[in-house]
Amino acid sequence: PDSIWIPPHTPPHPTTTPHTPLKMSAALSSFMGLAVAGATNGAKFDMRRTKAAAKKKGPDSIWYGPDRPKWLGPYSEGATPSYLTGEFAGDYGWDTAGLSADPETFAAYRETELQHARWAMLGALGCVTPELIEKYSGTTFGEAVWFKAGSQIFSEGGLDYLGSSSLIHAQSILAILGIQVILMGAIEGYRVSGGPAGEGLDKNYPGGDYFDPLGLADDPDTFAELRVKEIKNGRLAMFAMFGFYVQAIVTGEGPVANWKAHIADPSGVNGFTEVFATRFVPGN
Repeated sequence: PDSIWIPPHTPPHPTTTPHTPLKMSAALSSFMGLAVAGATNGAKFDMRRTKAAAKKKGPDSIWYGPDRPKWLGPYSEGATPSYLTGEFAGDYGWDTAGLSADPETFAAYRETELQHARWAMLGALGCVTPELIEKYSGTTFGEAVWFKAGSQIFSEGGLDYLGSSSLIHAQSILAILGIQVILMGAIEGYRVSGGPAGEGLDKNYPGGDYFDPLGLADDPDTFAELRVKEIKNGRLAMFAMFGFYVQAIVTGEGPVANWKAHIADPSGVNGFTEVFATRFVPGN
């Protein structure tokens, strides 16, 4: 009665030996290796960890990136917003009002600026060309000053482009308006959404055979430089067009006539002496 019964020692089951997990792992590895080899027909390949996509390298130009020229020059430290990184052409880090802090708003302003800049360059050229030709080549247009030229369409003889009826003879303002709406609608539709001639275009820089037939932007570095030149000249042209408007109101003359008067008498004819002398009256 005082003894304690001790059960006999039972050896472990053969299927639960301590070495079983190792054997199962080895067997599983061998099986998976055979399965992979069978699936690939024995082709050799490497299993590597997927790396993050490389960050797109910006244009190799002094006009882009954090070291680009900025609006305050050497005193721009701390004056450039963090969202102006130098990714876009013409970014000098100036946005004191924070108008472009929102990415969607910034994209809309960017497109608006580009389109106005391009129209201003065309407009500035169109304002001075007829006046230059008339003054220095003797060609008669009837009315070469830019803000008066369009009124000839309402005259009895209509409007002749560059003074020649064989080029374009316009006598109906409704026809001109309709043609402009159709042509501009087609061009803008192609630029923004690709239109029937293409799709997936960059609406700011569509390029291709229709918008870059000479292939000037085929080289990425050249394209980056051309974007900077375009926006800088476009901004200057917008200021020029504003100056043309003010000159027309103040002097009643075209830009070439105002330029000649200023060259002849720089101290007597300039913005300071003419700013309060409004001479233009509609009808004169």
